[in-house]
Amino acid sequence: MKLDRPINRSFLNMSFKFRQNRDAIEPNITFLRNRTCSLLLSRQEDSQFLLLKYSRMSSKTKESGRKSLSLWVTCEKCQCLLTQTELTVHEANCPPDFEHWNHDFIYKSTLYGVVEACTSLEQPKNVPERTLDDMVFVSQSTLQLCEIAIADRVLVITRNGTVVKTAWPTKDKRLTSVGLTKHAIELNNVHGRVKVEKFHSSVNIAKEFIISSVGKRIRPSSELDVILKNHNENKIFTVNNKFSVPFYGKRLIYKISKVLPDESKTVDLPGQFEQMNITSQSHNTFYIALYNTKWTILDDEEEEEEEQKKVKYKLEDVGGYDKVIQDIKDVIKIALGLYPTLENLNNFFINKGILLYGPAGVGKSIIANALITECGVHFVTIYSSDVYSKTLGETEKKLQDIFAEAKAKAPSIVLIEEIDSLCPKRSNSSTDHERRVLSQLIALFDEIQNTNIKIAILATTSKLDLVDGSLRRPGRIDKEFEIFVPSPNMRAEILKKLLAKMPNSLSEENVTSIAFVTHGFVGADLYGLCSQAILNALKRNQTSSISTGCSSIVTYFDFERALTVSKPSAMKEVLIELPNVRWFDIGGQKDLKLKLKQAVEWPLRHPEAFSRMGINPPRGVLMFGPPGCSKTMIAKALATESRVNFLNVKGPELFSKWVGESEKAVREVFRKARQVSPSIVFIDEIDALGGERSSSSNGGSNVQERVLAQLLTELDGITALGSVTLVAATNRPDKIDKALLRPGRLDRIIYVPLPDYETRQEIFQIKLRNMPIVEDVQIQDLVDLTEGYSGAEIQAICHEAAMKALEEDLNATAITKEHFKAALAIITPRTPASLINLYNDYMNKVL
Repeated sequence: MKLDRPINRSFLNMSFKFRQNRDAIEPNITFLRNRTCSLLLSRQEDSQFLLLKYSRMSSKTKESGRKSLSLWVTCEKCQCLLTQTELTVHEANCPPDFEHWNHDFIYKSTLYGVVEACTSLEQPKNVPERTLDDMVFVSQSTLQLCEIAIADRVLVITRNGTVVKTAWPTKDKRLTSVGLTKHAIELNNVHGRVKVEKFHSSVNIAKEFIISSVGKRIRPSSELDVILKNHNENKIFTVNNKFSVPFYGKRLIYKISKVLPDESKTVDLPGQFEQMNITSQSHNTFYIALYNTKWTILDDEEEEEEEQKKVKYKLEDVGGYDKVIQDIKDVIKIALGLYPTLENLNNFFINKGILLYGPAGVGKSIIANALITECGVHFVTIYSSDVYSKTLGETEKKLQDIFAEAKAKAPSIVLIEEIDSLCPKRSNSSTDHERRVLSQLIALFDEIQNTNIKIAILATTSKLDLVDGSLRRPGRIDKEFEIFVPSPNMRAEILKKLLAKMPNSLSEENVTSIAFVTHGFVGADLYGLCSQAILNALKRNQTSSISTGCSSIVTYFDFERALTVSKPSAMKEVLIELPNVRWFDIGGQKDLKLKLKQAVEWPLRHPEAFSRMGINPPRGVLMFGPPGCSKTMIAKALATESRVNFLNVKGPELFSKWVGESEKAVREVFRKARQVSPSIVFIDEIDALGGERSSSSNGGSNVQERVLAQLLTELDGITALGSVTLVAATNRPDKIDKALLRPGRLDRIIYVPLPDYETRQEIFQIKLRNMPIVEDVQIQDLVDLTEGYSGAEIQAICHEAAMKALEEDLNATAITKEHFKAALAIITPRTPASLINLYNDYMNKVL
């Protein structure tokens, strides 16, 4: 090949002249041979750094290079170069399979190695990140044996394709490792075993690169075009290569779909063809990007049509919401003109806006996308993160472009995800930008509504109260459909849809049982439950699959284990960890257990009985009695046995010094309880929260009174309480406001007395069954001696006896009668007779 300039000129002068006379010189790129740097970078400072770095390194690495070369051994049979550690494996596989090799070696100047992510310590300092992504880091001795100079272009060949990188030495301990940055590995999916060889193919100059977006899309602009030119100048690509460019803090990833070459110009590496290894060299066609190369991003209808052909969701994949989906489908089809409408409407325009609202994870987006797929029309999805821009007027311009595209390709659907984040409700704290976006969106809605354009607007939100009222009025987005938390039957349908996609052995009864106990689970929660069950199945079958060769299958046991760790997402903010308390862990109290079962378990398990009798289940239960009589423990056992969601309310957490915040906290508790119903709201020491209202002149201004008023409203207000049961406990029922105790609020008032003889006997049996006691300790004697003791005091006696045994001997293995006598002397009954009389008087008045 004829060179345009003498080769003895410096590399930097040539690069500088190339930049000054870009249009004047012929676009032939001359690469330096042997030990001179051959990489033509787009920045002069990068070139200076590489040359300076090389000059410093060459003198330092001469001696170390000779030492490392001594670590290589040549196989006399196949002439492969091997390290000492690979000799044993190579002997068993000589000659190696050059397509599916199982150890590292060098053959005919080609490295057969394994890709590893290089650390920051292995990378050269003060080099831009984009330059590091274009480098491959190989040991100095390996570069010498492969006849690769520092900064030479090399081919990295994998099963997934071929990429061109720049060679750079590293002091890695492994001589055959191929180091790439983590981003470079993920970008082109370079994993496992790779071949590295010197690049010596002819290079075509690209006239135009046609690329397609991977992942996040940005509309083409002159600014993006300049970034593409600057970032990729003098880089070599082949079809299907991927690359990334920075764009305002984001990484935009593109894939090269097609290249149009400049037929009149090619670039070759001088003097390298005699070294070419035809058998190992890649047969791909390579193209170099110059500054005047054109970059075309596929915006096209072809790509969009391909995206629309990829069906993500179908209506048959959505379970449990058939009636709601049918209603939404009817509105959409009327707006799109897919249903015949009445004649002579005289320019009466049917509403075209639909809002889907409901808790997060309930399936709003899936339903919306499934309906779009069902209609089979053009659609545009709007995310606030894609639309928002810091430039004045840019956000409004993007919205106008999106709606203009929808009009041009009508009939079409505009899907706005989380509309409350795109244009929040106007308030005094709203920014000017938010007001302008809202005004623009209103104008676009009105423009569509007042025409016969076949466009439907579909919006979703999980915070309906944050959507501005001007959007929700008739003529804009007035058709509102609630995607509510699924009922047990709906959950069973959703589970069946999910189970159809995994190998399982669940019967119809198993699915029904899981659906019954997953109170408050939305679609995303059920999906997470199935994921956890699959994980449990894989763990369970990990060892058995190896030994027996059987495949993993999900069983009911896997779902039972998953239920212990999977909780409804709406409960995550208020969820408390409860001990696994069962009815048999509580001694006696048979009457109390029965009344609680009637209030909570019966309405869940036998709702038809209440309907048959024409009554509603109790809304609230109040337990009162002396301290230490297991009121709180009974509430925990009730939640465990009935398997409903349990919300524990602590009175001090509800009080706030800010006006209105305390009432809001009460509303939030009951809102969460309704959302995950059936549920139990447990308020301990309710007398502190619902104390009797005073008749002083400042009535209504006290925070406690306002909280009580809100609590009364939640229990028996306009908003239905639903399948929510309030369970309260107190030691002072006489201090509770009478309005809270009337029927319809706290219906069942239950006295929890001090344990009688039979109850004390059960408590001792439960407590002592796990304690080492000698034979002379008689439970009957302990029961006789603890007349008037509460359950907590009986438990304290057992603990104190055990501590006395340890005081005598830290290695004690049994508790004797003497230890219990000492404990009884210390623990005395602390419930005064006056308190018992107070409870008796209260029962005579109320019960």
